[in-house]
Amino acid sequence: MRRTRSAVTTDPREQRRSGASGSLAGGESRARRSGSRAWAGAGAGAGGGATGPQRSAKPRPKPPLPPRAQEAASEEPPPADTPTASVSALDLGEQRERWETFQKRQRLSFEGAAKLLLDTFEYQGLVKHTGGCHCGAVRFEVWASADLHIFDCNCSICKKKQNRHFIVPASRFKLLKGAESITTYTFNTHKAQHTFCKRCGVQSFYTPRSNPGGFGIAPHCLDEGTVRSVVTEEFNGSDWERAMKEHKTIKNMSKE
Repeated sequence: MRRTRSAVTTDPREQRRSGASGSLAGGESRARRSGSRAWAGAGAGAGGGATGPQRSAKPRPKPPLPPRAQEAASEEPPPADTPTASVSALDLGEQRERWETFQKRQRLSFEGAAKLLLDTFEYQGLVKHTGGCHCGAVRFEVWASADLHIFDCNCSICKKKQNRHFIVPASRFKLLKGAESITTYTFNTHKAQHTFCKRCGVQSFYTPRSNPGGFGIAPHCLDEGTVRSVVTEEFNGSDWERAMKEHKTIKNMSKE
């Protein structure tokens, strides 16, 4: 028993050294464990669940935005005298240079150049008239012939307000301003929409009963310079149903 006790008892300096080395070993072990956990966490964060060092993948460059998105994202719109980025969205082929030159010469945006060409093609033989009410609150533009065919109706309301008008499809009419300044009067069948300016009372256009899909435009409310000639036809609106049945063309005047 004494021999056993003496075997356990060691020099205090040895105890201190062994304790120090044990502490170091424990610290190294803990460091290795914590290091392993750190790598494992890094690997899991990278999406692989690996416990060893992983080479970080280089971020892939984002694909460029489509040209229209680039335009919308840009803070400042491109100058009107330079082609916009939208041109690159179209396969213009050999016509690209002509298109860009056209935009520069006309000082038009991409949309403006397209609108000009489409209007010229779709409205061949027509001119763009502009007009509005007396006070200027209501303004519009309309594509129609320079030679106007006017209807002079004698129905109860047209007779009182001298409603002479020519008829166009709705697609050829554009209200430029004054929607909030317009009010509407209807009666009887309520198909005709008699629109007029709240402020000055002038009816520069309206929706006729004969052509609810179009507009009746007052020629006397057009700006000067675009009307070449006027032909007036009397329409017997006082006997409206019979007049519509006998007339061969009026009901189709709002069609494309």
